[in-house]
Amino acid sequence: MDACHRRPHARPVPPCQEGILLVTRTRLLALTGLACAALTLQSIAPATAATADRPTTGNVQKALAELAKSAKVVGAIGAVYVDGRKAGEGSAGSRLLGGKGGGIPAGARFRAGSQTKSMTQVVLMQLVREHRLALDDRLSDLLPEVVDEDLVERADEITVEQMIHHTSGIPNWYTPELVDLLDFTTYLSPMELIERSRTVPRSQEPGEKFSYSNTNYFLLGLIIEKLTGHSVATEFERRVFDPLHMDDSYLPVRFPGGIRGRHAHGYFPDENGRLRDVDRLNMSYGYAAGGVISTTHDLAAFHRAYAGDKLLTKEEKKALEAGRPAQEPRPGRPEDPGDRRVCGQESAYAVNKGSSSGFNAVSYISRDGRVQFVISATLSTRNTDPALDPLLNKAAEAVLCPGE
Repeated sequence: MDACHRRPHARPVPPCQEGILLVTRTRLLALTGLACAALTLQSIAPATAATADRPTTGNVQKALAELAKSAKVVGAIGAVYVDGRKAGEGSAGSRLLGGKGGGIPAGARFRAGSQTKSMTQVVLMQLVREHRLALDDRLSDLLPEVVDEDLVERADEITVEQMIHHTSGIPNWYTPELVDLLDFTTYLSPMELIERSRTVPRSQEPGEKFSYSNTNYFLLGLIIEKLTGHSVATEFERRVFDPLHMDDSYLPVRFPGGIRGRHAHGYFPDENGRLRDVDRLNMSYGYAAGGVISTTHDLAAFHRAYAGDKLLTKEEKKALEAGRPAQEPRPGRPEDPGDRRVCGQESAYAVNKGSSSGFNAVSYISRDGRVQFVISATLSTRNTDPALDPLLNKAAEAVLCPGE
């Protein structure tokens, strides 16, 4: 089924098995609290609206208008939700470069980027719940073809947990040396992209340290498909989108798989510095690592549901986080959320960011789970431009902590 079509009735998330969660075949993972990170879900307490005053939020439209004044931003949309209700939304800038194309509908779809990885993690942990997977399962056992075809070095030592947390040491195929970011017409299968990563020498032992690689999540996507017999898109529909009524979200399944409906275009400089319209970003590069297309409403619903333990239990979230290493500072990494001290406190808001050529999409989630501010910015600069994070965080602070 095409992931863009909705089923009339949402299927419930499979119930949690009673008793102790068996996370691995050989051991129980330590149950530790989740930490803020751009590439995984954050530990956030469920909302307690009945016992706390409603948080005050700032003017979203004003914050976005200020953001769009930057020459680096073509357009921006955003919305803030408090206790599940929209408290404000806005749209600024234009759909196309140079003020062309009119305004961007505030409810338009956009690329979620690496926020997709959080959804992939949910599916994986639900498979753990169903005893169809364990976090210490080996890649070679789950996908023996990567060994038979020599696609992943040391696959017999790499675990699911290491791939989730980017400690596997598998090289990243998503680099200008291995793929053409401005090639919008060539479809490459997940296996073809994984094969390209094999040409890059490993730089660490499995489990040694954090080293970001989209290859990990392409392999995890293939594991999901092998265990379920369904596409990743179908599993997202069944386990995430339908239960949460994320009716405008989908993972493209047919090439070229663009953004449906009226939406904003992003731009990326080519090797000569000329800005290129990258709206037709190659869908081959997304998949389970960064392919989801969504809206501010739907991403807020996803993060709110995760905070309220509607997708995973507290124990499952703690088990998921148990293998997380300390991330090494890597300035300029597209998925790095930058300065996390939103509203003057490093722990006040968790940040979940997705980014690629032409866009940044960021969700700010309060630690108590009550507030979500989701923003999508289309760009006229490289998405790795270090000036972008301060601009986005300034808009977030204007909304989340007005007057401070």
